Amino acid sequence: FDTPGHEAFTSMRARGAKVTDIVILVVAADDGVKETTIEAIDHAKAANVPIIVCINKIDLNESNPQNVKNQLMKHEIISEEMGGKNLFVEVSAKSKTNLEKLEETILLQAEILNLKSNPSKKANGIIVESKVLQGKGSAATVLIQEGSLKIGDFFVAGPSYGKIRAMHDDMGKKIVEAKPSVPVEIIGITGTPIAGDDFQVVENEAKAKEIASYRLNKSKIKVTEPLTRENLEKQLSEKSNEKIKELGIILKSDVQGSLEAIINGIEKFKNDEIKVKVVHKGVGEINQSDVALASASETSILTVGFNVKPNTLARDLAKRDKIEIKFFT
Repeated sequence: FDTPGHEAFTSMRARGAKVTDIVILVVAADDGVKETTIEAIDHAKAANVPIIVCINKIDLNESNPQNVKNQLMKHEIISEEMGGKNLFVEVSAKSKTNLEKLEETILLQAEILNLKSNPSKKANGIIVESKVLQGKGSAATVLIQEGSLKIGDFFVAGPSYGKIRAMHDDMGKKIVEAKPSVPVEIIGITGTPIAGDDFQVVENEAKAKEIASYRLNKSKIKVTEPLTRENLEKQLSEKSNEKIKELGIILKSDVQGSLEAIINGIEKFKNDEIKVKVVHKGVGEINQSDVALASASETSILTVGFNVKPNTLARDLAKRDKIEIKFFT
């Protein structure tokens, strides 16, 4: 956890604590403990995961590592030298000071915890992120927790399923096998799994379809109907107060996690004069359907792209109908 971090990414930090074996709490030596630092500590405690504190930016003149330690004591994060159970390492990522010491500390903690996994089993793990790649379809980042994942394996990820067609490591290099503790981007998924979904290799495609279908029905997940002009206007007409103007947002993002964080932020937005409502959302580029919906509505609609751009057809349609698209990174 690199703190303070943006408050919108609370759910990401919570998932991170649940899927990891050791939390590295990175606190800036000049900033000290902030609200999101405390939140990250709470996530780690709730997941019952040991915390190694990494105090960064010790190269700065205004750095004060001792102040960080004093602040963390109030939250029961105490260094061994002060009688506590937490390992502390003071580093500078910029000058690469003590990075080897941090690695040694992580390995020491792993040895104490006796962290082991069987690479001979069928792979299982957690979906960390998902997105849509142009020309390749859905892709997901998986953290392998046990077993080995290979090209050609059939799998289930939440209510989605598929067959591994390609894999890339964290450096973007193609690989044919991923062993325990390896994060890997996979291609070959039907649909876009949600970050936090479990990932499991199964015997064959029939079994993968069966499990995915069962999960879909059990969780009563409704497949989103294509958004038309009629149901868009119906959504926008459902206002609790006619005096409050409503701004509808069509939101597209590059990855599922960012989409989730942005929506959480929008839902917290409150104003006496205007109500903001996400009427359509998705992962991937802005397409002509998104622009057509904004053009068709008689209500104010803002089309927003986060780390994504419109395709050629969408760009031409937006220019023709004078639809403004906002871009953010």
